[in-house]
Amino acid sequence: MALIRWIGLGIAALSAVGCGAWSSRADILETGTVTQVLAICKKSLDNGNYVRSVECFKRMTGRFPFGPESEQAQLNLAFAQSKMGDSEEAIASVNRFIKTYPTHPNVDYAYYLRGLTNYERSQGLLSKLIPQDRATHDPTMSKQAFLDFSEMIKRFPDSEFAPDARARMLALRSLLADSELHVANYYLRRGVYIGALNRAKFIVESYQGTEQSHTALAIMVQCYEALGEKALADEAREVLKLNAPSHAFLTGESSKKRWWKFGG
Repeated sequence: MALIRWIGLGIAALSAVGCGAWSSRADILETGTVTQVLAICKKSLDNGNYVRSVECFKRMTGRFPFGPESEQAQLNLAFAQSKMGDSEEAIASVNRFIKTYPTHPNVDYAYYLRGLTNYERSQGLLSKLIPQDRATHDPTMSKQAFLDFSEMIKRFPDSEFAPDARARMLALRSLLADSELHVANYYLRRGVYIGALNRAKFIVESYQGTEQSHTALAIMVQCYEALGEKALADEAREVLKLNAPSHAFLTGESSKKRWWKFGG
């Protein structure tokens, strides 16, 4: 995850915290200056103590609701919430920031962080602990993350975060295509040819040029053949030959491997 842009604190702020001017961290949060409080919050965040940094940034924005330090603290709060896995709160904080500061110099990061939070949520804790078939992945959060990154790039095409957003969109596009392909194959194997055909057409139209779109064409061939539409089956086969001549469905390898899975 990209590091958040920090407003310069200056060495004096950090030294002020460490020089014993305040008896404890709690005292600083309650009575310290905005610079001192921000230094404490940043230290917690840098140390990976996200629970404490969330508490700290909330206290800071409560005491100092206005000013550049508070604006940055709101972004840092969203970042910390995202890192600790509190996705709903993180997105709420990001949306609040975007609505309140639509022209902020770092608002591009806010859009990016929203996409990144949904991207992480789309991966899911369970799938990290227990590897799952990509095709059975729930696409809801992946779709939302894709939309978030797309909006970010549309608004800020030259942002320093745009390259990473584009790379993640490519990964999400492949994941979403896998999910659609899984559904198409599910229908095909159960003889629901119209359902499989419609889903395969959607893949070809929405994910052009991907391996999944090639396999969708193979599914279309089988569906048309099963429905007695020989001319349409031949047409789909020719398109597949043109775009993926070595596809397992065409080379006779379909009996040796699951050619339908992820583009074969």
